[in-house]
Amino acid sequence: MRTSGILLHPTSLPGGHGIGDLGNWAYRFADFLSAGGQGLWQVLPLGPPAVANSPYKSCSSLAGNPLLISLDTLVHQGRLSSAELAGAPVFPRGEVDFDAVAGFKWPLLREAARNFFAHAPSGIHTEYETFCSENAFWLDSYAVFSALRDENGGSPWTEWERRRDPDDGDVLLHKYVQFEFHRQWHALRRYCDNRGIRIVGDLPVFVAHDSADVWANPGLFDLDGHGHPRMVAGVPPDYFSATGQLWGNPLYRWDAMERTGYQWWVDRMRCMLDQFDLVRIDHFRGFEKYYEIPAHAEDATQGRWVDGPGDRFFAALAGIFKNLPVIAEDLGWITPEVHALRDRWGFPGMRVLQFAFGDDSPEHPFKPHNFIRNCVVYTGTHDNDTTLGWFRDAGSGEGPEQQERKRAERDRALRYLHSDGTEIHWDFIRAAAASVADLAVYPLQDVLGLGSEARMNLPSRAEHNWRWRFLPEQLQPELSGRLMEMSRLYERQRY
Repeated sequence: MRTSGILLHPTSLPGGHGIGDLGNWAYRFADFLSAGGQGLWQVLPLGPPAVANSPYKSCSSLAGNPLLISLDTLVHQGRLSSAELAGAPVFPRGEVDFDAVAGFKWPLLREAARNFFAHAPSGIHTEYETFCSENAFWLDSYAVFSALRDENGGSPWTEWERRRDPDDGDVLLHKYVQFEFHRQWHALRRYCDNRGIRIVGDLPVFVAHDSADVWANPGLFDLDGHGHPRMVAGVPPDYFSATGQLWGNPLYRWDAMERTGYQWWVDRMRCMLDQFDLVRIDHFRGFEKYYEIPAHAEDATQGRWVDGPGDRFFAALAGIFKNLPVIAEDLGWITPEVHALRDRWGFPGMRVLQFAFGDDSPEHPFKPHNFIRNCVVYTGTHDNDTTLGWFRDAGSGEGPEQQERKRAERDRALRYLHSDGTEIHWDFIRAAAASVADLAVYPLQDVLGLGSEARMNLPSRAEHNWRWRFLPEQLQPELSGRLMEMSRLYERQRY
């Protein structure tokens, strides 16, 4: 069904206490989507970040980010008192200070856990025990890992002095926090479902080395005898980087996973489908071939491509799940073999309008007139500049050749969209909505018409990513009216 929606990670919501959360503003945003005729809410990975606050480098592929838990909801439940929130520091309005938020929230989450185990009614305790039992396959190891990580000052697990038998109270804390995240997330998901809004989640192919996943399952990863990766993930040199990208994630032992029937992945996908209606697989090409780099390498120039599990992997999942509502992230340097794997399983790929005007080749797949129905069009993604920022970037600080390339690219965009550039972000949204693509997704920054100051992530930058939040006054009712007009005009059916 033709539909459209908004890309917004919950950390970017207003309200809360220094960070967007699963409380009141999440429900208000769902109402905004509904009023605008939108049928999708796409988020980034929801796990607890392990490195540089990136949701793509989490200390668990299945746990939820504790900082997304609404403290106001805990007050309403009687786990905290309103007086305990009165001493909150003054946080920045338009960005997240992750360290300050964690320093404020974690003591309160500990207090909420203490009150839960001491005073919660038996019915809630039964719900908690059911949650722990149904999720024991990941929750037990995650809670122990997290407690040990706390005891070892947050250092990587390969450096821990104490590696077993953490304090039971600390283990229970992490189990309770995950239980509360689960309750708040699923309450929000039910609210969205009742309004015809499907949630699109994000599943990174690789996981962080310093994670409960690797710590609890070392035999499934390519590690040496000390638990360090032998080879790590990345991508080779390309147009964007002369030395490639060295991500540092450990690689899977696909042979070991296949002998288990890919059980670790089956469990992971089952959890994803419990949390989300659709799942975007980041770096989908890693299932066809992945790029391995020696762990000691300084950059990605020394790597090589290695065959991934391909059809065998997806056949195993298809044997378990009747439906695989997957979106394949197929951006970057993609081979015909990757497209063939995607198409054999019927997964929609991605088209990004910011990539549509870089050249005039007639077969360019990102030009809207070359789209197919079974794809998802984005004006931009979390890794792109905002559309307005992209349009205004004249290449200052770059050489004349780059500046000329960017000028020509913008000129082609204006001609193609028949635009004067005054509302280039809405011209992009209109082009996406009007396209033949079944699904269209717009980052909220583009709906709000924000510039580069609102960019979520700059992949070449190590710090100051993932911090952006929108301000309450920016979400004006007329914006939902414009979105509704697009949905009706271009028959995107959620209205």
